[in-house]
Amino acid sequence: MHVSNTFSILFWLHTAKQKDNLAPIYARITVNGKRAELSLKRTVSVTSWDSSKNRVTGRTEKAKSINSFLDQTHAKLQDCYSQLQSELKLITAQSIKARFLGVDENHKTLLELIKYHNTNMNGTIKQGTMKNYFSTEKYLKKFLLKKIKSNDIYLKHISYSFIVDFETFLRTAPSLNKHQPLSNNGIMKHLERLKKLINLALKLEWIDKDPFARYSLKFTKFDRVYLNKEELEQLEDTFFKNTTHQKTKDIFVFACYTGLSYADIKTLTSSHIVRGINGEYWIYTRREKSNTSVKVPLLDKAMSIIKKYDENQDSSSNQVLLPVCSNQKMNKYLKEVMQECKIHKRITFHAARHTFATTVTLSNGVPIETVSKLLGHTKITTTQIYSRVLEQKIGDDMFALKTKLNTAVKDDIYNQNL
Repeated sequence: MHVSNTFSILFWLHTAKQKDNLAPIYARITVNGKRAELSLKRTVSVTSWDSSKNRVTGRTEKAKSINSFLDQTHAKLQDCYSQLQSELKLITAQSIKARFLGVDENHKTLLELIKYHNTNMNGTIKQGTMKNYFSTEKYLKKFLLKKIKSNDIYLKHISYSFIVDFETFLRTAPSLNKHQPLSNNGIMKHLERLKKLINLALKLEWIDKDPFARYSLKFTKFDRVYLNKEELEQLEDTFFKNTTHQKTKDIFVFACYTGLSYADIKTLTSSHIVRGINGEYWIYTRREKSNTSVKVPLLDKAMSIIKKYDENQDSSSNQVLLPVCSNQKMNKYLKEVMQECKIHKRITFHAARHTFATTVTLSNGVPIETVSKLLGHTKITTTQIYSRVLEQKIGDDMFALKTKLNTAVKDDIYNQNL
């Protein structure tokens, strides 16, 4: 029986994902009123997009290149539709998308999914994150050999019990790093990565059901270590005869007053220091971890540290602002610095970021929305891990209010007795 399908292709700009006036181009496939959308991994300026023609305006080489790519993509999608027709297969928007992506074969396996993920995400995900996925892959391979005596498993055979058994395996099996056994949160991270892989399989329509639907990740909550006001002042007021310790202290204090991570500070150059909208100096950079834009006004204490190390540099060159050593050495020196300051906390360089969020900003009444922006968080829920500081401030404010009200009552009684 011949079935007539309505079929259309539309290119559009996903302005909801716009960053710095650049938005990604998506293709929308519609068959019989049902849609499927896919990112074309290209971004263009919002102002250069012609929504009536679904193409880039202008005659620049970049515009011509993108328009040529869109024409080729349109032709490929048309060809996918024709192939499915000639093969007498069910034609849907999703089946055309799957054929275009080359993932419409049946009975995909877990290792095929991992290979697809690693190939397509390479360059999109940071190298450190990719290394974590490789570790998860190693644990999965060990688990498969032990549990089902096989090197692989069909995705459709992954069930809730598979996930629970994998968790048990992680809790009992030897760690890949013999010097650092897996913690509960480390185990949950491996399961979280497996869950993301399964979500990818669902999007690709390689599986119909989510085995994680009834499974909950159980992370252990813990307090972030940071320096309180007195400890930060103690650190700032301490002068170290050891040059390495003094440099370490200065860079750590700089992080405490900017909220920047180790990776972001290491790559800071003079080009990142600009005059902001208020005429003051700001740091304009992007987070190494998430590529999120970060704009931080330079507080006086952070600015003084930049000036201190700028004196011996060639101002015409675009070299790094601060003498940052490796993260491993930085944490080693920090441990020695804290011991000398008699600060009995396990401080790593990342604690400076927590100190900025707690002691420097939130404790001084900076709104959490502002702190979230300064830290480069994409979600305010990430910033809310510091809510205990807000609770402390609420307690202090209410105590001040209580004192004020009690004083007012005493004054009333005194006035009545006059």
